[in-house]
This record gives sequence, structure tokens and C-alpha cells, in this order.
Amino acid sequence: MTRSVQYLYDSNMHRHGGIVLSHGLFGESTQLPDVMHCETIAARSALHDWELAPHRHGRLHQILLLRSGGGIACLEGLDLALEPMTLVNVPPGDVHAFSFEPGTQGFVATLADEMLDSMLGGVGEVRRPLGHAFVATADAQIDAVMQQIWQEFSALGEARALVLRGLGVALLGLTARVAMRSTPTLAGVGESAQMRKFEALVEAHFQERWSVADYARAMAMTPTHLSRIARAATGEPASRVIDARVVREARRSLAFTNLSVATIAYELGFVDPAHFSRVFSRTAGLSPRAFRRQVAQ
Repeated sequence: MTRSVQYLYDSNMHRHGGIVLSHGLFGESTQLPDVMHCETIAARSALHDWELAPHRHGRLHQILLLRSGGGIACLEGLDLALEPMTLVNVPPGDVHAFSFEPGTQGFVATLADEMLDSMLGGVGEVRRPLGHAFVATADAQIDAVMQQIWQEFSALGEARALVLRGLGVALLGLTARVAMRSTPTLAGVGESAQMRKFEALVEAHFQERWSVADYARAMAMTPTHLSRIARAATGEPASRVIDARVVREARRSLAFTNLSVATIAYELGFVDPAHFSRVFSRTAGLSPRAFRRQVAQ
């Protein structure tokens, strides 16, 4: 795997007309991304007077470790104090902002959701705890792994991609363990049990091309009510939530396999590859073939 551009995402955090910006989505650059990205908190924060305004990364998962200093994290509108040895989990799509004390030290590890899918395949129910933004106390294992990630990312040693992949899996597992064994302060506390059930059903059946009506039937409600729940939680109707999951899987296949677009379409339950291309283009903003050309450059 080739070295990525310097950053997987652009974090010049500022607002335009009160809109929360969505930065640097994976697959919209002209390079196949690295296994993961790692940088120090100071490297980016110091450029912006240690203040990172509210923003979101639609397709990037971030884990921050604060080793010294402090500040405030705003996760989905909830202000949470940051102290030394604080762990912050920020899943894709969650709005977040940071105000760090000058001189704060620590690391930020970033994984594209395609890589996250690959790392979390067949490892049980760790997606749920990792799917919530939270602040918790880090342990010595996490500190050690994060420092190893930083050292490996910054070097160009042999088998670098393989080592980074293993360290990334370890970081995700340890972060999930913290969430499951402790009582981290969670953002998004208003997320409904119905939305969680819908997400679980989408994860189980998206390759079967269930319609909104199918999901609504499984949840004993009307399609209109299901879309209302989805829009309240994500800002999008239920149909877009379903399409987003399908396209996420498609992006991974396009980036990391040589399967034809038609084969990928059939594997994702589409009868007509042209229909798949329309859904992909509407959701991703470019065609499947254009996406594959981008990540192959």
C-alpha cells in the first residue's frame, strides 16, 4: 500500500454561515489512504490557537489520547472535561470540537471506515461501543499502543502496513474494552432504542436489499414513522441510511478488490448494476468506476 498524502483529512476548522463543516472524506482524495493516520494533538491544534471548531468527518473514525495538559471536548453538543490520560472516541459522522490548553500533548489516530470494516470483520459486538462518542480514562495498555502507532506511522520500516494494521486492531479492541468495562461519559444520549434497532437490522440485512417497508415491518411500525426516527437521529430519511451502508460496503470492495462493478452490485443484492451505479453516485457523489480510478492513482 502506498504512502498516503500527508493527512487523511483536512482540519482547518471554521464555520461558514453557521453550518458544521464535514472535512476530508476518505475516497475523495486522489490517493489510496494509508492503513491509518497518526499525528500529535499539538501538530494541528497549535496552528489554530488550540481551538478546533465544531466539525465532522463523515467517513473517518478518530481516537484521541491526551497524555498531558487538558481542555474541553464538545461531542454532539455535550461539553466534557479533558485531563491527562483521557481517551476520546469519535465515530464517523459525530460533530465534535476541542478546546485544548496550550502545550497539551497526546496523539490522534484516524482510520477510514473501509479499513475499520476490514479490521472489525467477524470480531463480535464491538461496533456498538465504538459507535458512540465518549470520553473515558485511558489505561497503560492504550498509552503503550498509541505510542507504538505513532512511532510506526512516523517511520518507514519493513512490513509497516502490516504492523500498523495489527496496532490499529489492538487500539480498537482496547478502546471498545474501556467502553464496555467502564462507564464513559457518552455523547448522543438522546439516541433512541428504535434507531439502534434499525441500525442493527440494516447491518444484518443490507446485502439483501431490504426496503424501508421491510425494515419498518420488522420493527412493527410504518415506513413514515421509521423515516421520522432516522431523520431525527441522522438528519437523513431511512432510505439514505440504508443506501449509506450499502455504499460503504461497495467502496471497500472497489478500493480493495479487483471485482467488477457488476459483480459488486450483484453481491450487494442489486438485480441491475445500473441501479447500483445510480445509488452509489447519488450517495458518494461520483460513479463506482470514478471512485475506483481515484483510489488507484
